[in-house]
Amino acid sequence: MNTHRKDHADIAGPSAPPCHPAGELTGETGHCITCSDDAIEMEIVRLEEGGLAVARAAAGVEEISIALVEAQAGDTVLVHAGEAIAVV
Repeated sequence: MNTHRKDHADIAGPSAPPCHPAGELTGETGHCITCSDDAIEMEIVRLEEGGLAVARAAAGVEEISIALVEAQAGDTVLVHAGEAIAVV
């Protein structure tokens, strides 16, 4: 059993509204129901140390966290608030 990773419900408690899991964006706007942030597709350009990567989207290139997913250079990831939440 991995004691370092806990489910969102274990951390936030049952009354806290969870942020959407990958693929559960709401409405036509594509915004998270909790924080109103957009999730966008980005292509991994290169991996960096510490669970980070340089990724490219239509708006440009930026550093993102890939700590929650298993992604490689060339993969397309769904990024929410600077964190890759799914490989698409």
